[in-house]
Amino acid sequence: MSAAEFDLPVRIQAHLDAFARSQRRRLLAAGPRVDTMVDAALASARGGKRLRAAYCVQGWRAAGGDPHDERITVAAAALEWLQACALVHDDLIDVSDTRRGRPSVHRAFEAEHRGAGWPGDPQAYGTGAAILVGDLMLSWTDEMFRSCGLPAERISTALPYLDACRTEVVAGQFLDVVAQASAETSLEVAMTVVRFKAAKYTVERPLHLGAVLAGADAALVESLSAIGLPAGEAFQLRDDVLGVFGDTAVTGKPAGDDLREGKRTVLLAHAYIRADDAGRCLMDRLVGDRQLRDEQVEQLRAVIRSTGALAAVEAQIEALRADAMAALEKAPVDDAARDSLTDLIERSVRRTS
Repeated sequence: MSAAEFDLPVRIQAHLDAFARSQRRRLLAAGPRVDTMVDAALASARGGKRLRAAYCVQGWRAAGGDPHDERITVAAAALEWLQACALVHDDLIDVSDTRRGRPSVHRAFEAEHRGAGWPGDPQAYGTGAAILVGDLMLSWTDEMFRSCGLPAERISTALPYLDACRTEVVAGQFLDVVAQASAETSLEVAMTVVRFKAAKYTVERPLHLGAVLAGADAALVESLSAIGLPAGEAFQLRDDVLGVFGDTAVTGKPAGDDLREGKRTVLLAHAYIRADDAGRCLMDRLVGDRQLRDEQVEQLRAVIRSTGALAAVEAQIEALRADAMAALEKAPVDDAARDSLTDLIERSVRRTS
């Protein structure tokens, strides 16, 4: 990993901080109350793996761009506002209490309401505030991307890819909500959610954005799809595994939270397909129960292990990783870009948080 890649999260955070400061100055006329919204937005964009930004920079590098060019760092950082927006809204949809080891945004605003002793419903206040914080960051995504300093014609060419990224992730999120509400058990539906909510949004589109900003031709963009889609699917399948078997101290979320939320993941679909009647009955009864106790989480984990679902997903992750690497080997990129992207894919797929 080069020095530029090693310090990318630091550079990303510096640009997010600077952008938030400029927005805070812009909103001075609205009064000090708005500061709490800006504070919440900036806190939501802190930390995390910065994968979308990293893949954007890798797309830029694959097309011959200089990874030290701060203009691409600014453009890539804009994607972190989109990611933070998605997480704030996702936590609201899932009624999650925590994110990265601290209260989720809607819970933090609920606590503010209670602490101030205001009249009315703290939960309604928290919900409304979180929606608006997410909307603010969605707006900032576009504004920061457009102001990255790259030539206007390059930005204009890249904007349809940013539009597609936002549209696809919303569609994927909606499919996820429908699958959860309907207790969907189809493996095909679960994989469609993976593709739209995660693979395209996390890897493919960021690669496209960086490459197009650097002047990539259609052949390179197509080759990046062949790399990005399987790598992104492998990334999300790893996330599914961590959502059930991850270490709370590492992930920052309670163990088994995906089971409590009733997420209809590929992991759960594999288990449902393979389980006997007793196993399916247990899943029907427990998955989606917000009050699920630790021993019940362990019962569900036992079903997932014993049916071979966990092993099947691990094998699927490895097959997708291999597909991505095979496509990367054929891609029209130089050795330095290939090595750098290989390292990022490996870190995405083999992560523990």
